[in-house]
Amino acid sequence: MTSPLLELAGVRAYYDGVEALHGIDLTIGAGEVVVVLGANGAGKTTTLRSICRLTRTTGRILLDGADITRVPTGALVRRGIALVPQGRGTLTDLSVGDNLLAGAITRRDKDVAADIARWYDTFPALARRRNQSAGSLSGGEQQMLAIARALMTRPRLLLMDEPSLGLAPVIVRNLFGVLADTNRERGVAIVLVEQNAALALDIAQRGYVLEAGNVVLAEPADRLRENDSVRRAYLGY
Repeated sequence: MTSPLLELAGVRAYYDGVEALHGIDLTIGAGEVVVVLGANGAGKTTTLRSICRLTRTTGRILLDGADITRVPTGALVRRGIALVPQGRGTLTDLSVGDNLLAGAITRRDKDVAADIARWYDTFPALARRRNQSAGSLSGGEQQMLAIARALMTRPRLLLMDEPSLGLAPVIVRNLFGVLADTNRERGVAIVLVEQNAALALDIAQRGYVLEAGNVVLAEPADRLRENDSVRRAYLGY
């Protein structure tokens, strides 16, 4: 594994006093793609929410060795963490263009316009609809916009929660291609919670399997593919 970018050590998460994560440990290397697998209710979304301080947690979360466990969500964006939540996560009343500008709100460099042009080139459907409200887009287009808006922050770490949910297979393959290219070309580390385990493992270096709020397996992606229980539960053969 490359040098650690993000580390979770003994992280527990709570909803209304009920413990949802039971002291999990995860490590994400700089520039690494890591997939998190698990059944519904296993704690996958809660893990992402814990990193972003969107739920109450205990334990330690480190970014580049610095403790960020109590850093506010907005400050985490400025430190290089971006989240694409389940269910798209666009600002539906704003136009496509304004959504992309909103993604760059913490930036002070002069390359915002160039980055917007880049994502219009990557997702031509967004370029054609740049003046439409995000809420008028199809599900696939909204997912494209959610990813592009998150990447407008120029993150070092991109957290993605079920990006393929409800999308047509051709759109899913395109999105995963963009994620792989972004990781390879820009060195963005990605934590990917994904129901399509086969596609996720194709672009990941390592993976974790969660069950009932616990990490039960942590292996390189190729070894997860060969694991009988993973194949039966998540790969369908």
